[in-house]
Amino acid sequence: MELKRKEFTFRGKTLDELKALDVREFAKHLKSRQRRTVLRQFQDIEKFVSRMKEKMTRDKKLRTHKRDIVIVPGLVGMKIQIYDGHSFIPTEITGDMLGHRLGEFAVTRKKVSHGEAGIGATKGSKAKAK
Repeated sequence: MELKRKEFTFRGKTLDELKALDVREFAKHLKSRQRRTVLRQFQDIEKFVSRMKEKMTRDKKLRTHKRDIVIVPGLVGMKIQIYDGHSFIPTEITGDMLGHRLGEFAVTRKKVSHGEAGIGATKGSKAKAK
């Protein structure tokens, strides 16, 4: 018995239909906050997508510091390294990420792992130091 994979859709449109849309046309399918951002920065987003496609053809690492770019259908399938303030985090863009920003997938804060208390940090450790 074969399991059929459910085809990806975003607001009722398939990925192929979305890729055929202009960035401003795609913005109509986003929620209000993302739509506002895309409509204000559509030139930057189009330039970013074209640069990434150009770099992909030259087999360069796709690295970026632009964490505020909204993910559009032209980016789906790319493997981009996003800067988190310390290093580049490799991220593969999937259809589920549409409408989100790149920075959401490269966390800037690490989980704190506390070690042992140093000498003099507690009353008990002062007694040991003497």
